[in-house]
Amino acid sequence: MIGALFALLQVVAPPGAILSTPPAAQTSPSMPSSGGASAGVPLAPQDWSALPVLRIRQRSTTLANTSAYVHGEVMAGRCARAIRTTQGWTLSIDLAVLMTPDGRVRRITPRAIDCPTVEQYAAGVILGARDAIDVVDTDSDTWYRTSLTFAWGA
Repeated sequence: MIGALFALLQVVAPPGAILSTPPAAQTSPSMPSSGGASAGVPLAPQDWSALPVLRIRQRSTTLANTSAYVHGEVMAGRCARAIRTTQGWTLSIDLAVLMTPDGRVRRITPRAIDCPTVEQYAAGVILGARDAIDVVDTDSDTWYRTSLTFAWGA
């Protein structure tokens, strides 16, 4: 039985301190990662430590199908970064999110964890949560950082 917990973590430490792999995959609501760069949509900065934290009103939600998908990818051998804990397994991924001043998502960049299916899946989870995202009042598009942790029982 899979005990599923999906947690949106507000990152306190710089993402580089958590994962040192440089960002790789790019995605946005209008452009899948397999396509080329969209004209006028900037890439995420290399250093995510200075990015403001993406504020999500619903910080923790239980979504059985969310962690079940990630669990399946790990068990199929497509994702080796999962960590076994006393309560089960976890897999975390950092993301940079480009938001417009009016709260639209322009681009989501998952930090590469050598698991493209979960990287893209995490981007989709953030895109699906766009109505729960609070953005700071700015005059221009702004990059934010966040982290997702998927967890399931042993």
